[in-house]
Amino acid sequence: MKKVTLTVDDYLYAFYQKVGENAGGIKAEQVMTDTLFKLAGELSLNAINEKSAEKGRAYKNIQNHH
Repeated sequence: MKKVTLTVDDYLYAFYQKVGENAGGIKAEQVMTDTLFKLAGELSLNAINEKSAEKGRAYKNIQNHH
């Protein structure tokens, strides 16, 4: 496992700290970790959907040329 260190502004840390407090006492670091994990999942899903759409367009182009 790799350890990653992020430097964030105090206001940003305070934001994640407040979110964590409102979510039942979760530490700011865990909120940031969860946020990055969720973003990675969304970006992956978007990439998969775009790739599927490109394949669909390519297939239609092939069929239109026959």
